[in-house]
Amino acid sequence: QLVESGGGSVRAGGSLTLSCAASGDTYSVSCMGWFRQAPGKEREWVATIARMSGKTYYADSEKGRFTISQDNAKNTVYLQMNSLKPEDTAMYYCAAGRPCGNWNYWGRGTQVTVS
Repeated sequence: QLVESGGGSVRAGGSLTLSCAASGDTYSVSCMGWFRQAPGKEREWVATIARMSGKTYYADSEKGRFTISQDNAKNTVYLQMNSLKPEDTAMYYCAAGRPCGNWNYWGRGTQVTVS
């Protein structure tokens, strides 16, 4: 199970940190990541972190503004989002998978609105 939190409304230029708490079968996944889906658009990949190595990967549009990190002791992944833009408005979903790139588990999402 994946449970996201931390979404909300923020003005352009502001920051938010999303959290994703993993439990159950998701403990043993290889990678965790964040996706987002804006109204009327397809879901798009935002960032990935490899659980063992901590290596991170980002979509080009988020590189430099977003940071994915993890706290293995808490089995939680974070997405720090800075310099937010109105076009970042979307439902943000946490995902986990084994092997990396195979997204077996999904959270229900947390809404981010940037005005």
